[in-house]
Amino acid sequence: MAASPEQFRGQARLPRCASPLRYDLRLRPDLAACAFSGSEAVAVAVSAPTRFLVLNAAELAVDGSSDLVPSEVVQFEEDEIVVIGFGQDLPIGEGVLKMDFTGTLNDQMRGFYRSKYEYKGESRNMAVTQFEAADARRCFPCWDEPAFKAKFKLTLEVPSELVALSNMPVIQETVHGPLKTVYYEESPLMSTYLVAIVVGLFDYIEGSTLEGTKVRVYTQVGKSNQGKFALDVAVKSLDLFKDYFATPYPLPKLDMVAIPDFAAGAMENYGLVTYRETALLYDELLSSASNKQQVAITVAHELAHQWFGNLVTMEWWTHLWLNEGFASWVSYLAVEALFPEWNNWTQFLDETTSGLRLDALAESHPIEVDINHASEIDAIFDSISYDKGASVIRMLQSYLGAERFQKALASYIKKYAYSNAKTEHLWAVLEEETGEPVKDLMTTWTKQQGYPVIYAKLDGHDLHLEQAQFLSDGSSGPGLWIVPITSCCGSYAAQKKFLLKGKTDKVHIDFSVSQDAGGEKGENCWIKLNIDQTGFYRVKYDDELAAGLEKAIKANKLSLMDKIGIVEDSYSLSVARKQTLTSLLRLLSAYRNESDYTVLSHVCLGIDKISVDATPELCRDIKQLLINLLLSAAKTLGWDPKDGESHLDVMLRSLLLIALVKLGHDETINEGVRRFHIFIEDRKTNILPPDTRKASYLAVMRTVTTSNRAGYDALLKIYRETAEAQEKSRILGSLSSCPDKDIVLEALSFMLTDEVRNQDAFYVLGGISLEGREVAWAWLKENWDLVLKTWPSSSLISDFVKSTVSRFTTEEKAAEVSEFFAGKIKPSFERALKQSLERVRISARWIESIRSEPNLAQTVDELLQHDV
Repeated sequence: MAASPEQFRGQARLPRCASPLRYDLRLRPDLAACAFSGSEAVAVAVSAPTRFLVLNAAELAVDGSSDLVPSEVVQFEEDEIVVIGFGQDLPIGEGVLKMDFTGTLNDQMRGFYRSKYEYKGESRNMAVTQFEAADARRCFPCWDEPAFKAKFKLTLEVPSELVALSNMPVIQETVHGPLKTVYYEESPLMSTYLVAIVVGLFDYIEGSTLEGTKVRVYTQVGKSNQGKFALDVAVKSLDLFKDYFATPYPLPKLDMVAIPDFAAGAMENYGLVTYRETALLYDELLSSASNKQQVAITVAHELAHQWFGNLVTMEWWTHLWLNEGFASWVSYLAVEALFPEWNNWTQFLDETTSGLRLDALAESHPIEVDINHASEIDAIFDSISYDKGASVIRMLQSYLGAERFQKALASYIKKYAYSNAKTEHLWAVLEEETGEPVKDLMTTWTKQQGYPVIYAKLDGHDLHLEQAQFLSDGSSGPGLWIVPITSCCGSYAAQKKFLLKGKTDKVHIDFSVSQDAGGEKGENCWIKLNIDQTGFYRVKYDDELAAGLEKAIKANKLSLMDKIGIVEDSYSLSVARKQTLTSLLRLLSAYRNESDYTVLSHVCLGIDKISVDATPELCRDIKQLLINLLLSAAKTLGWDPKDGESHLDVMLRSLLLIALVKLGHDETINEGVRRFHIFIEDRKTNILPPDTRKASYLAVMRTVTTSNRAGYDALLKIYRETAEAQEKSRILGSLSSCPDKDIVLEALSFMLTDEVRNQDAFYVLGGISLEGREVAWAWLKENWDLVLKTWPSSSLISDFVKSTVSRFTTEEKAAEVSEFFAGKIKPSFERALKQSLERVRISARWIESIRSEPNLAQTVDELLQHDV
């Protein structure tokens, strides 16, 4: 038996001898004083002899009492726990623990925090919660781990004129002068990280699902019309998910709220989903097409969580990917059903690409990460959990078939509703329902980091395949996977599927499907592996196969997804020095007549950036090659919207103009600047609709210098005058893109002022020009302590590290960065730093290899001649 509270120091998890059944929680936020007080009565089940109750509490002052009077209440701040000791063992069974506590409404966008908004010209505070991953403990003492599910009955005391929202509907309100007490229905069983409270002034619009569930979108006063699109997507998504998961939406209502200060994109709190404004609000006149798409995907993602995450919850953060990977994948499923014209599954390859790029680093991590301490959780909310997670689910669904997969998922949801599950539980249900070796197959993808590159070589009628772990630094890791291989030859009509279980295998190719009558391969033969990129792996073709695919691209024989896969694989193989930049440029020329948004969004790769450092003498010519690739599509679309054009054409126009500006295409830059001047004079003009504004703003910033700064000042003026979060983010992302170092420095300093919300810093960081990287790094070193204090959230700190460090390309710079951070590293950004340094070293080696390519200059010259 534990003799003293000291015994609980440094423990990774809470002891299991007692667990909460029900929280009766009362909170009183004071918005003027930025503080809150509260009291709770928790029904606790004691299951093993103990004289201590151990809960999580952080940044709270706690007083405890219960049916038995505690003999001591000890808080260990570094472990974020409170230990309540009693004179004797607690009786086995149920008891009630009562506590009073006080805390601060912080400005860190986590726990119970304050967000600022304007109302009738004055600044006001709202109170908001953000508890995922482990911050409910900053609002009330609790068993703050996902497996401790309990029921919650909330009561709030708030100013009577304010709207007070929580997970469940209001059952009663009583007003006492300036204050009101709001009582909410008791929730079903749920994890602490999903509890939510929002208190402020809001307008709302509402709709309802086919089942009659009331859905509302809450916005700042006067902005409710901007919630219509999200409301429509939400209502339809709930109906769709109810059918897909074969389980009704579990709560009596769903509210979605736009919050001005919000660290993430959105948070799936049960029945009360919170969003940053750009992820929920859409205005026909002020928002871009890409923003509309982002709102749809984000809303569908958060609502998928109401089943996958909230109803069935991961047992511990090791299984975070189950929540996030699934919600990401299912959100594309929903949006594809609602907006088929958006070609959403092809756009899903953006997620796959992002996962593949991060997972090719030695400093990546497996999808399932052993988490030992709450401080480690934030670092895994990354592209591996979300994008790789979603991609391996797509791979599994493709292997099992859509119908079998959906039925098995519905069984899993039913089986684990209102409880917790691990990855193994999901595999077991899928295996049981389909009879396929799901556990063996998928364990190779979730338990080990990385993924394979499949080397494909043709020998007569045999296609020889060999797998090796792909790493961007050119080395080869020890990993081995069970790989679902798909292939076709000359036509999509006859496809082969099989599992590559060992290091090597071979496939017999039947050329008769698409070739000469004699069954021999003809002149136009092509073989494509990983059809439509459903597998999470890369393919390296031998020269003969690569040439066949290049011809197939030129002849427009391949699907959009396969065109994307080929160029993405080639680019990554070039970075890893498994293929020359020369051959990559030749391949790119095959995309000369491409006009599809989804494909061209992958053709605009980072070749121009690496060429600045690798071959400065060829840099202008390489940029010209890329310009030639995009120009005909850009000229067809022009700057002005056309009647009846598609959503994807609108997205493509924006993509092409931005790319051409960044590549330094004078004509596009001049036109962007011309339109900007007309726009400044008359904001109502339609010469610069939201979709082309970013290109125009970037064009302006390409021309700004310290002695000619009118464009910078004009952008700042628009920033200060607009109330639209999307417009503000467009401008912030442009200010730091200037080639003039002093202006970049000014933009970074502007980011530290009260005029920029902390959540928006990453827009400025993401826009930093190549010319500004040195000054940005110097700025970060100088302001490091301030940055740490101002942005305590690890995801935001990681943005600072990644944005400033990853742009470098020399071993010397990597050494300098390592030296600066020696002794300063914290778990919150350690992984981001290691990954950024690895990227720098990969670029340094790539540059070395590019410089030694014998035919690069000649090839660039040939390709330019060809374009004339």
